[in-house]
Amino acid sequence: MPAPTPPTDAGTIDCAIIGAGPAGLTAAIYLARFHLAIRLFDCGSSRAAMIPRTHNHAGFPGGIPGRELLARMHRQARDYGATCEAATVTAIDRDGDAFVVRTDRSTLRARTVLLATGVVNRRPAGLDDALHDAALHRGLLRYCPICDGYEVTDRRVGIIGTGDHGMREALFLRGYTADVTLIAPDSGHALDDACRAALDAGGIDRIDGPCGDYRIEGDRFVVRTAAGDMAFDSVYPALGSHIRSELAIAAGARANAEGCLEVDDHQRTSVPGLFAAGDVVKGLDQISHAMGEAGVAATTIRNLLAERRPIRR
Repeated sequence: MPAPTPPTDAGTIDCAIIGAGPAGLTAAIYLARFHLAIRLFDCGSSRAAMIPRTHNHAGFPGGIPGRELLARMHRQARDYGATCEAATVTAIDRDGDAFVVRTDRSTLRARTVLLATGVVNRRPAGLDDALHDAALHRGLLRYCPICDGYEVTDRRVGIIGTGDHGMREALFLRGYTADVTLIAPDSGHALDDACRAALDAGGIDRIDGPCGDYRIEGDRFVVRTAAGDMAFDSVYPALGSHIRSELAIAAGARANAEGCLEVDDHQRTSVPGLFAAGDVVKGLDQISHAMGEAGVAATTIRNLLAERRPIRR
């Protein structure tokens, strides 16, 4: 396959893609096929890699593990000449109409930047990594009801959370099973009257915390609560997530109160030449949605660069 067109300015690439999850990799495939010189930065922490097997990603009737999906996308991007660097980006600085991208290993100049850094799920306090990973692999611990609520149909489900967020997740999962329990992560629940009424209407039990002493017993995930030990087929932490938008915000991009980057219909942030796609942008945190945003961003980047100078000479 043809290699990307080399950048006109020595040492300057067309686009730096920060993040190698479904959004970043989709953008890399698009941009490489547009004959653009790009660099994909992968710090090795894509949330998609944690998925044991996704069953709602179209085209894979039997499901596909997150790591396998990422590996296939990496291979596809490489086949079209995309370059991936295992590095953590530490800063994005404006340099005229371009950007200087600094990593823990190198520095380069890019005409545009696409941020696809995603989010990090907040885990229950006191849950060690080995137990977390083992429970996640077996489907005893889950983070995305939209992704895998179907798999807990008519099962016993516990949700660690409270407030409006915990209430909404409990009600969503009530659409799959009647056996739903909302467990406060700390001491008592922080629920207003409207939340309590909605939970009561849904027949959802509420248990005070603190919760902890997590363990696997047979095919159940056990949580110690103020009411004693409780065993579930699956437990969902509804504790929110950390939005990895610091790089863009430091470069001047606008974000909402939660840290999600604000973009227009073409995935442009408030900083000219800086784009964002995927979970770092407010929207539906789904692989398909991230890929769609990345396709829009990549095409807009291509058209922006073509306005500046011909892509192929």
